[in-house]
Amino acid sequence: QVHLVESGGGLVQTGGSLRLSCAASGRTFSSYPMGWFRQAPGKEREFVAGSSYSGGNTKYADSVKGRFSISRDNAKNTMYLQMNSLKPEDTAVYYCATKGTRDYSYGLLGVSSSYTYWGQGTQVTVSS
Repeated sequence: QVHLVESGGGLVQTGGSLRLSCAASGRTFSSYPMGWFRQAPGKEREFVAGSSYSGGNTKYADSVKGRFSISRDNAKNTMYLQMNSLKPEDTAVYYCATKGTRDYSYGLLGVSSSYTYWGQGTQVTVSS
C-alpha cells in the first residue's frame, strides 16, 4: 500500500520561506510522477507543482512560478517543495500525490484526477 506523509508546514510571515517534504513508502518511489496540490478554505483543490519520475521535467502553476521549486530525492523516497517569497494567498493545506501508473504525461501533471494516492496534508499559513 502506497503511503505519503507531508511535513514542514507552519506559520510564516509574508516574504518568508518554508520547505515541505513528502515521504513515500510502499513501492518504488523513483518510477512514478508526483505532484503538490493545495486547498484553501472555501476553495477547490488546485495544482501547485509536478515532477516527472526522475525530476527532470517539472511543471508549475502560474501563481507560484519563480517562487516555488519542486524536487525529489529518489534515494530517500522523498519529494520537496521549496516555497520562497510567500504571500497570504499561499495559505492552504498542501497535499502531495503520486500516480497509480508509471505512464508519464507532462500535460497531466497538473490534473488532480490523474493522481491515485494522496497524503493527509500539511497546513501552511502566511500572515500579512
